[in-house]
Amino acid sequence: MFSQRVPSDLRANRLSAAVAARKASGRPFIDLTLTNPTTAGIRYPENLLAPLGLDGGMRYAPEPFGLRSAREAVARDYARRGTRVAPERIVLTASTSEAYSLLFKLLCDPGDDVLIPVPSYPLFDHLSRLDAIQTGTYQLEYHGRWMVDLHSVDAGWTARTRAVLAVSPNNPTGSTLSGEEWMMLDQRCTERGAALIVDEVFADYPLATQDAAPPAPMSGALTFRLGGLSKSAGLPQVKLGWIAVSGPDTLVADALDRLEIVCDAYLSVATPVQLAAPELIERGADVRAAIVARIRSNWATLTTLAAGYPAVDALHADAGWSAVIRIPSTRPEEEVVLGLLDQDDVLVHPGYFFDFPHEAFLVVSLLPQPEQFASGLARVMERVHG
Repeated sequence: MFSQRVPSDLRANRLSAAVAARKASGRPFIDLTLTNPTTAGIRYPENLLAPLGLDGGMRYAPEPFGLRSAREAVARDYARRGTRVAPERIVLTASTSEAYSLLFKLLCDPGDDVLIPVPSYPLFDHLSRLDAIQTGTYQLEYHGRWMVDLHSVDAGWTARTRAVLAVSPNNPTGSTLSGEEWMMLDQRCTERGAALIVDEVFADYPLATQDAAPPAPMSGALTFRLGGLSKSAGLPQVKLGWIAVSGPDTLVADALDRLEIVCDAYLSVATPVQLAAPELIERGADVRAAIVARIRSNWATLTTLAAGYPAVDALHADAGWSAVIRIPSTRPEEEVVLGLLDQDDVLVHPGYFFDFPHEAFLVVSLLPQPEQFASGLARVMERVHG
């Protein structure tokens, strides 16, 4: 009766079941998987969401790509990061997930494939399946920093590959594309007639003082760059994302003509949030600053603590809200994570959740309040150091 695009086995996995049981018991624990800034004790400006009540929100005047004023605000935000994008080349969406779905519809027929990085956040398989396309993978390898394995890009490429996805900064590795890596992916896409999709939602969150994501080189390939208020202003509940389109003028024009048809069929972005976008983007700077201070503080705590445990490595990261810890490979990750929850009252992610190539990785969020983060992390180190 039901589509095969939706998984048929809806049973919770062992870890999810354990977390649900723990919450039902009422026994508290430190959640080092927290990635929702609105519940992380981040201080938000007063009346930040007041612009959502502007009178113009009562008038419905749909635009497939979104209101001009909102697209201009997004263009100014790109300029803040050193990238020039014309408002005409910006497409508003309700979320980054929706942006992916729109692009899959634009670029792929059923059965076509896109290449995705691993390790990475476990979202792309679900989104691609819902749009009836396939995924291939390419590897990020760790050599003091996470790097794109270009041989695996070539090995994963098929006659039906329509796009390469890159996440920069990546979640959870925190790695960003170097200029050379970006150019090599761009070159492959240009030569093979595929598009390049770059998810930059964490670009505003460098863990050091330099920019996390330098301006991209000139694109020879049709390129789609994704962002949104969920991360840039810490407002996941407001539901506004965007796509910036670049590349050869003819390809960009053809893509926008077709994307307009797709967007016009959905018109998913609410008018109030589009009207509020200029002020939300501008005032979001205060939220960004608070989040940057939080993640840098917790990153410093992690690296300092890990230095005291020779068997544990806090792997290098450039940016983002997550960190990867490599632990001794003495027990399965799931056993370690379940033990931390049951015996130490701390929840972390196992590496297999993100398709790491082998066992012995844990992933923690850098968003929790500093006291809780330090306490929970100390328990993790004591448990896993061997």
